[in-house]
Amino acid sequence: MPTSGLYGPYELTTQNIDAVVRGIGPGAYLLGRLNASGDSFIADYAGRSDDDLNDRLKDWVGGKYPQFKYGFYDSPKAAFEKECHLFHDFGGTTTLDNDIHPARPKGTDWKCPRCNVFD
Repeated sequence: MPTSGLYGPYELTTQNIDAVVRGIGPGAYLLGRLNASGDSFIADYAGRSDDDLNDRLKDWVGGKYPQFKYGFYDSPKAAFEKECHLFHDFGGTTTLDNDIHPARPKGTDWKCPRCNVFD
């Protein structure tokens, strides 16, 4: 089982997001659930925010994912690259609910650090 290097898991509520995802900045996250015994996080979706991770996570509150993990990164590019790593590490479209490979931000020509999807 891959490790994410992210903080959490935390229950996906507005209160928890505000309590632990402090500040405004780019970041990456996993959404998912705990296994039946409650001792392991199962990743179901990989995502990112290029500018406000706290706000982006709140878009998911009340949906089908009860837990989240997160990490802030120094730049939108670093957040994009982390999202790509998470996407590939946790099974891509085969295992995750992501329908497609993570998109790069508009106006960039950044490449995925793991595959040639943008070649």
